[in-house]
Amino acid sequence: MTDPLSQVVGLLHPRAAFANVISGKGRWAVRYVEYGRPSFCIVLDGGCRLAVDGHAPFVIGAGDFILLPTTPAFTLSSEDPPAPVPLDPDALPSDGSEVRYGDPGGAPDMRSLGGAFLFGNADPALLVSLLPAVVHVRGAARLAQLVAMVAEETTHPRPGGEAALSRLVELLLIEAMRATTAGDAPPGLLRGLGDDRLAAALTLMHAHIDRPWSVAQLADAAALSRSSFFERFTRTVGAAPMEYLLAWRMQIARQLLREGGLRVAEIAERVGYGSTSAFSVAFRRRVGVAPSGYVRANASDG
Repeated sequence: MTDPLSQVVGLLHPRAAFANVISGKGRWAVRYVEYGRPSFCIVLDGGCRLAVDGHAPFVIGAGDFILLPTTPAFTLSSEDPPAPVPLDPDALPSDGSEVRYGDPGGAPDMRSLGGAFLFGNADPALLVSLLPAVVHVRGAARLAQLVAMVAEETTHPRPGGEAALSRLVELLLIEAMRATTAGDAPPGLLRGLGDDRLAAALTLMHAHIDRPWSVAQLADAAALSRSSFFERFTRTVGAAPMEYLLAWRMQIARQLLREGGLRVAEIAERVGYGSTSAFSVAFRRRVGVAPSGYVRANASDG
């Protein structure tokens, strides 16, 4: 049985964009403009201050992992910093070379690995809906190893590097999601999976998306009364059970339509609809376009 978290990561199909060594020495400060895409950083040695727009500044140190699902503008600096130097994240090198802030010579006070990743499939909003705006994991030994491997693959390309990067970034996302506690996650799948009762129902919904689930059946799986399950699910996941199931069915349907190879009738059956017309109505209502129009739009984008 495929677990929900693995399904989500597989649906996103993440791949690394780049990873660089970032270091600082002395008094320094840089302010990055909004990037708008997911980025990550792990501190290898020393520490610095991070101030993400809309959030209180905080200190990050060796072993800390940061994931910004949408990467708004942010400032990275030493203690007692000078005025920040404006930088464009799109102007960073993409070959794994080191980026130094502050004094250019000597051993750095702070050394980190930072990078970004792209998604081959799905709407990146799916990731944003799962995670807090700022993911901060302390003492992330496993994440440090993964980021170091990403940097190595970027700096020293070898045969199979593209596939290796894709797998490594998948693991990065999984570890970051695992480390995001149920209390820190926004209402959604991650918070739901942090609740043992709801996790049982969510796992069934994801594993058997084609079944005509009822709230009563899912409540039984969660060992809760129907009313308690409905209230708890809606509060924790951020949507009523059937609304969540519909949203996930449409995510899978979009993936299958993009991939091609299946007729609309077959996709309708895969995601739990007894007729093509019922599926088309639900898809148009949710996505804003008919399945055939969605296929044409994505074909032109490719």
